[in-house]
Amino acid sequence: MRKISLFIATSLDGYIAKPNDDLSFLKLVEKEGEDYGYEQFTDTIDTLIIGRKTYDYVLKEIGSSHYDNGQRDVYVITRTQRPSAGRTTFYTGSLTDLVKQLKSENGKNIYCDGGAEVINELLKNDLIDEFIISVVPVLLGNGTRLFKDGRPEQLLEFVTAKTFDTGLIQLHYKRKKT
Repeated sequence: MRKISLFIATSLDGYIAKPNDDLSFLKLVEKEGEDYGYEQFTDTIDTLIIGRKTYDYVLKEIGSSHYDNGQRDVYVITRTQRPSAGRTTFYTGSLTDLVKQLKSENGKNIYCDGGAEVINELLKNDLIDEFIISVVPVLLGNGTRLFKDGRPEQLLEFVTAKTFDTGLIQLHYKRKKT
């Protein structure tokens, strides 16, 4: 069965965006030639799930090819119907049903790139198998929290921790099977 992995960056105090969905704090750790394992990670996936706000931000800042590179299926979780574009589907149905369907199909793994609503819906339903969380050395004070209250407790098993000279620390955990 395919697994779903969260690969995301957060501030030390647990925010994935500043107010107004501002991701500019990520620039603090940008370094020429350093992708923090992103390319190696994306080689293991062929499907991506992303919230509409995060998708729109990346579309504006980087362009649609960042997600839809012709090599993978992209599901943008949204409340508003939109026509598909390339391999990008704007999905308005049940996120849980979509993930269960995708996990049961053949293929590489599934990547969740946020946002917070999508992540927390997946956590509520115990659907994330692997967590790769890059901690950016900044305290933002407020914004969009990575993990919201009201989800069930989930035990994790440590895989690795990597440090980088930019101060970023990347934590890798997998869900502990009980």
